Amino acid sequence: MFNIGDLAVYPAHGVGVIESIESKLISDRKQDFYIMRILDNGMIIMIPLDNVDSVGLRQVIDADQVPHIFAILKEREIVPDNQTWNRRYREYMDKIKTGSVFELAEVLRDLFILREDKELSFGERKMLDTARSLLVKEMSIAQDLDESQVEKDIHGIFGHEP
Repeated sequence: MFNIGDLAVYPAHGVGVIESIESKLISDRKQDFYIMRILDNGMIIMIPLDNVDSVGLRQVIDADQVPHIFAILKEREIVPDNQTWNRRYREYMDKIKTGSVFELAEVLRDLFILREDKELSFGERKMLDTARSLLVKEMSIAQDLDESQVEKDIHGIFGHEP
């Protein structure tokens, strides 16, 4: 259960603030909704309270989970990916949609590593930017740091500019 003013993570869109809790009459049935504003772009999302679990709305991670994210980003013992780019894209998108910050970190890591070996497709480059943006925002909030510092920490892991 979230309260007005709470920060929450909506999968694939990122961190937002619960601005209100409203009741609406839909098909002669009263439904309660969280009204959430995504911090990065101001988008407003209405989330039925009955669907919070199914859409993956969750709390922002705690600072003590950040080292696990860095461990995932540093992991290099991964199987090389020989799938076609569109199959890989679908697989990564499914991971992003889970809302798991750890799966998001895996997507970012895998795309960084893949980029060292080959040119990423336009969709993969866009996905890399999305994954980085979502991860940086949540990690900066969890650690109460500027996003630029978190970006710098991530760049340090991969040894180059993303």
